[in-house]
Amino acid sequence: MDLTGMSEREYWANVAKRPGMFIGRTTLTGLEAYLDGYNHHSWRHGGPGLDGWREWLVARRGRDCNHGWHGQVRHLALPDGWDHWELPPDQEQHVIRVLFELLDEFLSDREAGARTA
Repeated sequence: MDLTGMSEREYWANVAKRPGMFIGRTTLTGLEAYLDGYNHHSWRHGGPGLDGWREWLVARRGRDCNHGWHGQVRHLALPDGWDHWELPPDQEQHVIRVLFELLDEFLSDREAGARTA
């Protein structure tokens, strides 16, 4: 697997298949931290990072609030709300699955926009 030659979308699809290979114990907060680190590294080195990710999530949700992208993902995955940022295991696994689905859709939209620009 050549991670350096992959598109952003291909890279994150590989992370989604085997998140533990990238972050160790697979937790939502671990994945969020990994995404944040990836984003900041990309910005520091001239890449797009996750530019527009939060705004895309807000548009997808249809409304805004004061949460960053982490909360926006939870709102989309758990539309009836949640009791605490530390989720029960079943909810955490659901949010992780939705996070990767949303990220793939966002990156697909961004790739499509880049091809038409």
